[in-house]
Amino acid sequence: MATSRWKHRPEGSTWGDFGPDDQIGRLNLVTPDKVRQGVAEVSEGRTFCLSLPLDYPGGAVLNPRRTPPVLSATGTEERPRYNMPVSIYNPLHTDVVCDDRVLLTLQYSTQWDSLCHVGAHFDADGDGTAEPLFYNGYRANVDVVGPIDYRTGEKTTEPIGARRLGVENMAAHGIQGRGVLVDLHAHFGQARKMVSRDDLLRVMDQDKVIVEKGDMLLLHTGFSQAILDMKREPDGEKLGSSYAVLDGRDDALLQWITDSGIASLIADNYGVEAVPSRPGGSAPHAGLPLHQHCLFKLGVNLGEMWYLTELATWLRQHKRSRFLLTAPPLRLPGAVGSPATPIATV
Repeated sequence: MATSRWKHRPEGSTWGDFGPDDQIGRLNLVTPDKVRQGVAEVSEGRTFCLSLPLDYPGGAVLNPRRTPPVLSATGTEERPRYNMPVSIYNPLHTDVVCDDRVLLTLQYSTQWDSLCHVGAHFDADGDGTAEPLFYNGYRANVDVVGPIDYRTGEKTTEPIGARRLGVENMAAHGIQGRGVLVDLHAHFGQARKMVSRDDLLRVMDQDKVIVEKGDMLLLHTGFSQAILDMKREPDGEKLGSSYAVLDGRDDALLQWITDSGIASLIADNYGVEAVPSRPGGSAPHAGLPLHQHCLFKLGVNLGEMWYLTELATWLRQHKRSRFLLTAPPLRLPGAVGSPATPIATV
């Protein structure tokens, strides 16, 4: 198999499986049948918001590059459109208006990773040189344009953004289907636990959780509840040494993600996998192995820092693990990540 962009695909990848120009990866598995399966899980009509307030975690402790949102009024400094009487412009009008804007780091809080959030160096054209690529062979500096080409050091003159693989493709497809929750917190508590495939399957077996092709898998660890409890003053040391994370260095776990056919992988912690990961040896390797496996190879979107505690509690009380999940990102062309306000309906 080959396309105009690549002759060789990474071993174990899905490149080309959904078409030579595919941009949504395993979201292709969220078919009308999967949506109907999700709808079939609704019996109570109760909804759960799965988002943190978007000004959480607070500060920049978890990631110094990501800062809280900043709201401001539109209009001018002299006439900001906030609590503004429209009679300023027409004395006969009685309206009072507010209009605002926001400076927003798109992956500060509850978020989706697009398929161009993490790529890899890979020799896709067989010329002996590894190039910076993303899912399905889309190219850095061509399909995903940043402010600088790190290979040459030259600055980009055109607007930055993802010409391919941006979050708008996720939004246009629609993120709605059957969600399946695994409650890691119920088994491991607040302990820092590197969860292997065997650990995950043991928990799923004990809780009678079944995951099928096209499902969206959610992992509850308790991390986001701790963030809420810290009230915008996160304790980075405590958060970094507590709660379950997937072991991205566990090859068996990565293979299970491949074999399971899940459409997306979501957690209430910072990075789904351990960040940083366990040491990977002396040969060149991925710093974020699960991210590279899911986003670069498989086309599996990752969701991070979702709020899952209330949903997990209700599902456990009712001996359930499945529900209807509705979780569109912003339809923001060119963005590589997006905040989300997911809703679970049971």
